[in-house]
This record gives sequence, C-alpha cells and structure tokens, in this order.
Amino acid sequence: MKISLVIAVFLSLHLIGSVLSVHGQMRPDPKAIADAQRESMKVFSVMDGTWKGEAWTLLPSGERHVLTQTERVGSFLDGTLKVVEGKGFDKDGAVSFNAFGIISYDVQKKGYSIRSYAQGNAGDFPITLTEDGYFWEINAGPVTIKYNATFKDGTWTEVGDRIIPGRDPMRIFEMTLKRVGDTDWPAAGAMKP
Repeated sequence: MKISLVIAVFLSLHLIGSVLSVHGQMRPDPKAIADAQRESMKVFSVMDGTWKGEAWTLLPSGERHVLTQTERVGSFLDGTLKVVEGKGFDKDGAVSFNAFGIISYDVQKKGYSIRSYAQGNAGDFPITLTEDGYFWEINAGPVTIKYNATFKDGTWTEVGDRIIPGRDPMRIFEMTLKRVGDTDWPAAGAMKP
C-alpha cells in the first residue's frame, strides 16, 4: 500500500512538472514585455519631476478647501512603471491630503491603468490618453468621478468632476501646478549588491 502511494505521488509530481515545463515554454519573453512597457510608458515622461501650485477640493459642506499641492513623479522598475506622490498642505503646513499612484501599461490588454491610494481608499482604474494629457474615472455606483489632466508649457492642470446621471457635472477638484525641478525619486537610494 505504501509503495503504491509513493508511486502515485511520484507520478503526480512528474505530471505537474511536465505541465509546468510545457507551460513555461509557451511563456512570453519577459524582456520583450518589459521593452514594450518601457516604450509605452514614455508618453508619461512629461510628468517627471517635482511640481507645486494651488489646488482646491469641495468639502461635503460645499465649501472649497484650498491647499498648496505638490507632486513628485518618477520612473520605477527600469522605466516600466510611473510612480506619483501627491501631497496637499494647509496654510499652517499640515498635510491634509496624501495620495500615491502607480501608472502601468498592460501589453496584452494594450491599455494603461493607475493603481491609486488616497484617503484610506485604493483601486485600479483605466487611464485614457488625450492629445495633451489623460483622463481616468472612478465609478462608485451611479456616481462617477472623472479626472482630466493636461500638460502644457511646464504647467500641469487637473480637474475632477462628479457626474450623476440626469444632473450637470459638478467640479469637486482643481489643481494648477508648475514644474519646479527634477527628482531622482524613487530610484535614489536603491540598494546595491
């Protein structure tokens, strides 16, 4: 009985190994995938650097909350990802908004997406390129939040509109930033062998 069990386990492991080996042979070339991602991500190079300016967001009370907004943007994983950190500062210097995003390109789907983290929330959202920037949307039931970003002459303008069916879109966010410099973030300080 024990010998039969050992033989069955051996044959099962051999079969699994054979399947994985065949599957591994059909796997796309990782270098080709990374090269395609790197090339596709070049459209976002206009974002690289540090940015600063004014932003406002609409509070639930209907009041505008004005901030000094900063963004730092850089490439990661040898240019296959774009990382973005946004911080909003109140007049007293306290951070009242902090967000982090990872923009990527899916070679198989032939599309861009952003993984966004902000205010305790996270999600993956498609990004659509426009002539001078991009837009992305957050769908939350019947409500959609649509962000439109444009880049022109060293200025990054982004607006967010809340869209509810049957109503006019409502502007809930706006920022106008000027590029203030380069950054070696996030690659700076990487560990070496």
